[in-house]
Amino acid sequence: MENMARLNFWREKRVFVTGGTGIVGLNLINQLINLEAEVVALVRDWVPRSRILGSWLQDIQNVTVVRGELEDFDCIERTIAEYEIECIYHLGAQTIVNIGNRSPVTTFKANIQGTWNLLEAVRNLNSYSEGVKSVCVASSDKAYGTSHVLPYTENMPLKGEHPYDASKSCTDLLSQCYATSYQLPIGVARMGNIYGPGDLNFNRIIPGTIKALIEKKRPVIRSDGRPVREYFFVSDAVDAYLVMAESLEKKKNYGQAFNFSSGEKINVLDLVNKIISLFGQDTTPVILNESKNEILNQYLSIDKASQLLNWSPKYSLDRGLQLTIPWYRDKVFV
Repeated sequence: MENMARLNFWREKRVFVTGGTGIVGLNLINQLINLEAEVVALVRDWVPRSRILGSWLQDIQNVTVVRGELEDFDCIERTIAEYEIECIYHLGAQTIVNIGNRSPVTTFKANIQGTWNLLEAVRNLNSYSEGVKSVCVASSDKAYGTSHVLPYTENMPLKGEHPYDASKSCTDLLSQCYATSYQLPIGVARMGNIYGPGDLNFNRIIPGTIKALIEKKRPVIRSDGRPVREYFFVSDAVDAYLVMAESLEKKKNYGQAFNFSSGEKINVLDLVNKIISLFGQDTTPVILNESKNEILNQYLSIDKASQLLNWSPKYSLDRGLQLTIPWYRDKVFV
């Protein structure tokens, strides 16, 4: 959509975002505020260091903060009803693979129960009136599980093998189920590894590497460095979510899942060396080779999104990293 058409579409639209303090939630909310939407953000924990991410949670007039958990059905239903929500972005989840391995039940509760709570609340409320016009659900490339055929396409089966992966397979299938069975305006986004300004989870390879280099330490790679991934700049992810909701409100693509990614494949060792090169430092990473329950190679076809949504990524990996590194220097490690 052209800039003015997009502004007209989102102006004063009532939007509910779960996972509002995550990297995608933060950047999406900031963009929605720029588009003059009225945003309600669900926040579970208020981590003091997340104040770095900006003052929008407390100070921006058009953001209302609801403190609660996805596992609390009454909280979710009350929020959607009382704020007369029109568009929902369900981004909230336990997103860290290693935490999923250590604590599978809490991951399942947040990711699976949290999803059916939200979808059931929408079903209940839309049975009275079609107030919610679009629900965009965050799945993951990991929902596909291991495949010897790559890239993943949307018609491949979902067969997550490990706790986080399985939780995303379930999230995805529940969303498609509610869309098909109850004709709800739900779309599913399957994205690769998202990075960019706003990510304070230093267990992830890009922010963890940047943090180490700023602190003049050797970056650490938990795997053997061979896993191949796509790294997806957060501004492209935000644009994909906006396009998806716009499509759903036009009553298109109900129940459809879309892959969104950068189209650039790189292994972990080469990624870390690329970041080292951008810093201009003379160092090498520490390779621990101790990660478990991770798929070796994952990358996505974005042909469907290109054809049905007219969407394509705008940021290369090099450009995204060039925009990301200064953010950590200026906002986090000052």
